[in-house]
Amino acid sequence: MEVLNIIEVIGTIAFAAAGALTGIHKHLDLFGVFMLALTTAVGGGIVRDVLIGINPPTAFVYPFFTIISLVTAIIVSINYQWINKFNNVIVICDAVGLGAFTAAGANMSFLYEYHRLFITVMMAVLSGVGGGVIRDVFVRDIPLIFRKEVYAVASIAGAICFFYSKPFLLGNGPMYLCFFVTVIIRMICMKYDINFPVPAAKGQEKYESKGE
Repeated sequence: MEVLNIIEVIGTIAFAAAGALTGIHKHLDLFGVFMLALTTAVGGGIVRDVLIGINPPTAFVYPFFTIISLVTAIIVSINYQWINKFNNVIVICDAVGLGAFTAAGANMSFLYEYHRLFITVMMAVLSGVGGGVIRDVFVRDIPLIFRKEVYAVASIAGAICFFYSKPFLLGNGPMYLCFFVTVIIRMICMKYDINFPVPAAKGQEKYESKGE
């Protein structure tokens, strides 16, 4: 199995697990849990493929990753009580999936000969955050990339590292670098609670205090 496929498998499992756990936490039925796992795992890739003209998207032509997503959702559902004992398991899975799909998306830009920084970053970010955005919208949460957490920025940093390391690192080195940079930035920000400042509208604190 090629390195790109291995990274995509890792990302699919991680994102599917995060989606399934989110569905269980939101008290969805089994069909809802499966759909949320599937959407989280392949949603970003579908958006990316549509934008670059791959029609039908890869996820529809090759059901391998769909099967992986569903199997992961089944395993998570069966073992939820055990998995739920671990703290932050959703965000850890989400970070690994983010790094894996960021690397895969960035590499896709070069496979299709889009050798431009902006396109590389956009394809990486769409692959990395697209599924999570759709998942959050489905369960009526504000997507992580719109909150104060460092999420999409980690994906952007990984994609930039991929682009500029491509001429210097041999083989799959840029993909590994992109993966680890994205995951490490995301994990460090979570561990030390590093966030972007949230602009406070005038009178917002007063309004929130009344709401409490």
